Amino acid sequence: MNSKIFRRYGTSFQSVEMDFDAKALNDIGFRRNREVAIPVADFEAAYTALGTVELKTEAVGPVQYETKQVLLDRLQAKVEELIAKLPTGGIVVVENESGHDYPKTRQVTKNIVERGENKLHFEYSMEPSLRVASFGPLA
Repeated sequence: MNSKIFRRYGTSFQSVEMDFDAKALNDIGFRRNREVAIPVADFEAAYTALGTVELKTEAVGPVQYETKQVLLDRLQAKVEELIAKLPTGGIVVVENESGHDYPKTRQVTKNIVERGENKLHFEYSMEPSLRVASFGPLA
């Protein structure tokens, strides 16, 4: 199985791909790729929880789109780092639920004066954290 990222949809865990795009309405996204679907009972019989982490990041810069994309790239790197540390056969599960506690980017725009010119300065953060659980195969 090549899929390493899953989300729960109803009675099954389904494989997803990261879809972090600063131009999208839902910039922190996970898109179902329909490669693997595991019923909850089978999942619980095959995997054991290794731990949960809350991922958060920030970015600051002078260009709105680029600053937001830096935040998303950093978040993606953190997820990829977590996947790289998994044991053989391990997976991660995104625990945040759409419409309930799903992370969103937050923007603060400041007007700064630089060499006598007014310039915009963007600060991006995310709230709440992206909660990702690691699972390893049962022996």
